Amino acid sequence: MRVSTEQLAQHLARDLKPVYTVFGDETLLAIEAADRVRASARRQGYGEREVLTVESGFQWSELAFAGNSRSLFSQRRLLELRSPGGKPGTEGGAALAAWCEALPPDTVTLIQLPGIDWRSQKSAWFEALDRAGVLIEAKVVSRKALPEWLAGRLKAQGQEAERETLDFVAERVEGNLLAAWQEIQKLALLFPAGAIGHDEVRGAVLDVARFDVDDIGAALLEGDPGRIARILDGLRAEGVAVLLVLWAIAEELRAIGRVLAGLAEGRTPPRLWQDAKVYGAPRQALMDRHVRRFTREQVEAALSHAARADRMAKGLLRGDVWNELLRLALRLASGAPGRPGTPAPARNRAAAAPVARTGLF
Repeated sequence: MRVSTEQLAQHLARDLKPVYTVFGDETLLAIEAADRVRASARRQGYGEREVLTVESGFQWSELAFAGNSRSLFSQRRLLELRSPGGKPGTEGGAALAAWCEALPPDTVTLIQLPGIDWRSQKSAWFEALDRAGVLIEAKVVSRKALPEWLAGRLKAQGQEAERETLDFVAERVEGNLLAAWQEIQKLALLFPAGAIGHDEVRGAVLDVARFDVDDIGAALLEGDPGRIARILDGLRAEGVAVLLVLWAIAEELRAIGRVLAGLAEGRTPPRLWQDAKVYGAPRQALMDRHVRRFTREQVEAALSHAARADRMAKGLLRGDVWNELLRLALRLASGAPGRPGTPAPARNRAAAAPVARTGLF
C-alpha cells in the first residue's frame, strides 16, 4: 500500500499498520512523515522505542534478535530501522523479507531509507515491505509545484499570499525545501494571520535557492531565461565544476537531437524514449511538451557552441566560459536558432564537428 506524504495524516487518523517505510530524496518531507508515524504510535500506546542504524559493522541478525526480544515494562513498542545507504544487499534483503513474513506482535516497524531507484523498488525485499504495510515516498517538490506547496504551508499557519508573491518566494528557495519551510515559519513570526503583502515578503525572505546540474536540462527545455540565469549563477557560486555543467547542457542537447531524429523517422513512445535514452516519466513528459520548439539545425549549432565553450574551459580559447555557457543557454531558451548555416570558425571547426556528429547521429 502506498500513500503520499500529504495523505499520511489522514491515513494515520483511521488506522495504524504494522510496518511503515519512508523513503525518498526530499529530506523535510521524509522527516515529517517519520515524525507523524512516531506520534501516532505514541498516541496508541506504543510506549517503548528501539532504534537500529545500518552502518559499518551492522549485523542483520540484530534485526531478528530485536524481533525476538521483549521488554518486561511495555507491551507495545516502536522499532525503527534506519538505513542511510538504502540498498540492504543480499543479506539485508533476506532479513527484511523474513521480518515481513513473521512480524513480531505488538510492534510497529518504521523503516527509513533514502531515495530508491525503480530497479530496487521491484526487488523482493521492497515488495515485501509493500505487502506488509505502507510505503511513503517523500517526493521532491518540483519548481512548478513549489508555489502551491508554499501556499499550503502558509494556509496551515493562517496566512496567505498572492501568486506573484508565491512565485517570488519559490525562486529564492527552489531546491532547498528545508530552508523554504524555515522561511515560511519566519513569516508567521514576523506578520499576523491573514494576507501578506508582496513588499513585506520581499523584504523578509532570503535567497537560499540551491540547484543541481540536472536542473539545467529542464530549464533549457522549458525555455525560462530567468531561471536558467539563476541556475547558472547558483552553480557557479557553489563551486560546481564548469565542465560538469557543460556536460549536462551537452547531454540535454544530444537527447533533444535524438528525440527530433526519432520523430522525423516516425517513431512514437515508448520506443521513441527508449531509442533516445530519455528515462523517467517526468522527463519524458517535459520533453514531449517542449521538444518541438527546437530544430535539428538549432541543436547542431548549439553543440558547436558547446564545443567552443569546452575549448575555452580547457584554455585553448580566450574568454569567460561561464559567460559563454550563459549565452548558449539563453539562446536556446529564447528559441533563437543562432547561425546554424554559418560554419564554425577555423580554429574551432575540428572540435565542433565531432560533437555534432557523435552526439546526434
